[in-house]
Amino acid sequence: MDHWQRVVVRRNKELRIFTLNSVMKRFLLVIILVAVLMYAVLHTNVWKTNDYWLSYRTMERKNVLNTCLRKPAFASLLNADKIYPFLCSNDFLKVAAFHGSDKFELPYGIKRAESNFHLALSRLESCELFHKDDGEPCKKCIVVGNGGVLRNKTLGEKINSYHVVIRMNNGPIIGYEDDVGRKTDFRLFYPESVFSDPIHYDPNTTVVLVVFKPHDLKWLWSLLGGQKINAKSFWKKPALNMIYKTNQIRILDPSIIRKTAHEWLHFPTRYFKKEKPKHPTTGLIAISLAFHFCHEVHLAGFKYDFTDRNSSLHYYGNETMSLMIENEYHNISAEQRFLKMLRDKNFVVNLT
Repeated sequence: MDHWQRVVVRRNKELRIFTLNSVMKRFLLVIILVAVLMYAVLHTNVWKTNDYWLSYRTMERKNVLNTCLRKPAFASLLNADKIYPFLCSNDFLKVAAFHGSDKFELPYGIKRAESNFHLALSRLESCELFHKDDGEPCKKCIVVGNGGVLRNKTLGEKINSYHVVIRMNNGPIIGYEDDVGRKTDFRLFYPESVFSDPIHYDPNTTVVLVVFKPHDLKWLWSLLGGQKINAKSFWKKPALNMIYKTNQIRILDPSIIRKTAHEWLHFPTRYFKKEKPKHPTTGLIAISLAFHFCHEVHLAGFKYDFTDRNSSLHYYGNETMSLMIENEYHNISAEQRFLKMLRDKNFVVNLT
């Protein structure tokens, strides 16, 4: 083979290598473009599912709320946005930013109280929804109010039959089992309304702190740390000891209360200086909590007789309806209208 033939062969070889490299580069470019496109699609879908800013652990908790494939009757109230109800120490700031709670001060946000939330949450052992799940994806729940209408209704065994029983404040069970049942899965409370007598202790109950002021968080942190409680910052004397274990205590996400107050009851977001703000009752907050992880919600003990000021306010004790009528912190008429709407639309079933 002479010199020119060798040159031609070499150039043909180089041309083939160049052509092969061009094809490979184009192939890699196509792969990169497809990968970018797939990322964009997945990015958009994740954004649409409202989980973009949430950690894997947070997404795992949200999935606990969506195990039932059937849509609940009250689904339209939630706008397809179920909020995980309890704050967790490792990501409550991220979750607050996602739900907008970082833009509101207490009682419906965490703004300027972040350190108080952090300290209180650091004392708790868990933020899980259930200690142990019964495996039922479509949970049938009952929210038991403290209304006097429960007296002599003998609904105790009926109440015990629900998957989840939610109660509030210091409504007692002992001595009232025939009317209100024995089972309690969740009990919402304030520092001023939590049980302090060990006789009321139930190892199967998860107690949920509804935070309205920074002192509520300081109270919990101090109590669980064995420190002295300053009772001056409360509207009445708070509990000075905690009968529940730290793994039984949760802190409610303020965004659930905010949804109840602003979206459902249409309370103003701002009040004039001399005007006393209105807040949802613990009972309505408990119903809102139930809507976030139950498939069916029934009520008992939510009917009040406003025509008789001397009728029983609670199924226990001697307080009368006059105390509720004169209450300046709640708008009972607005709540009764909302409850009527829930019943009329068959969003809930009222046993009383």
